[in-house]
Amino acid sequence: MNLGIIAGIILVLVLAVLRGAPEFFYVYVIKRKTPHSINPVSRMTRNRPAADEPPPWLTAQSCETADITSHDGLRLRAHYLASKAGSTGNAIAPYTVILAHGYTGNVLQMSGFARFFYEGLGYNILLPEARGHGDSEGTYIGMGWHDRLDYLRWIDWVKQRTGPALGGVPPRIVLYGISMGAATVLMTGGEALPPEVKAIIEDCGYTSVEDELYYQMISRYHLKSRWLMNATSRVARKRAGYSFAEASALEQVKKIKVPTLFIHGEEDAFVPFQMVYSLYEACSAPKELFAVPGAGHGGAYSVAGGEYEERIRDFLRQWVP
Repeated sequence: MNLGIIAGIILVLVLAVLRGAPEFFYVYVIKRKTPHSINPVSRMTRNRPAADEPPPWLTAQSCETADITSHDGLRLRAHYLASKAGSTGNAIAPYTVILAHGYTGNVLQMSGFARFFYEGLGYNILLPEARGHGDSEGTYIGMGWHDRLDYLRWIDWVKQRTGPALGGVPPRIVLYGISMGAATVLMTGGEALPPEVKAIIEDCGYTSVEDELYYQMISRYHLKSRWLMNATSRVARKRAGYSFAEASALEQVKKIKVPTLFIHGEEDAFVPFQMVYSLYEACSAPKELFAVPGAGHGGAYSVAGGEYEERIRDFLRQWVP
């Protein structure tokens, strides 16, 4: 076999790899990871902890199942638990938190946070399953971008579910998210929110999908290729309907008008800690920053414990009357 033939074969192989790499990266990162099934039995009862772990608090709660239809026709599911606190003369509290879970996660990931809001603060809690996750439909993961439009519909659901029972008292809604869920609530905050949404709390969110995925390409896979990032983004635009660059929490934060609490662990090696400063500085609304020394990705609550809860209490006491 002469050198020309060998060079031709190598070229064909290289071209095949270059053509297939963006598709592979899209499937690996954005395509749905779990099969979809709408099941009348909550997924919470089908997720069993290891033998030496206590069951998540949520599994013992009698949650109401809620479904909505997204702007693009997907059936999305959430779990709702009405507070036992209730305001005087009402069977329901005026305060509701909508909790957004992380990438490839589920509502059980939010169990500890939900318990704090429910038992510690007396809030109603709504836990959506993001598109492409759990019992919500969707063939791709929205990374917060399309999810922001879904959350506008969940906000409307809360208003309709709690408003009539409050006897004229306006609902007060707080958005809380962790990791991808943090990016989701920040992206939602940049939309035109109804006055019932009073505050946003984000924990370890990223500045944009492009920033986060490029960081992961370099840190985890040692690939420093803008070409691959841009090519994969074009695949995402075709398959999922959004590009990585447009899915920007940073740009959305610039439009936020409600008070926002930014939380991030200083030892976060998954979503770089420095991203929280970019987000915080871009926000012109009333804001607070809580950096947690020694905390990795999503670990601020575990590390800070009581201080984490107290910072949220103080923030909500100031901004959510």
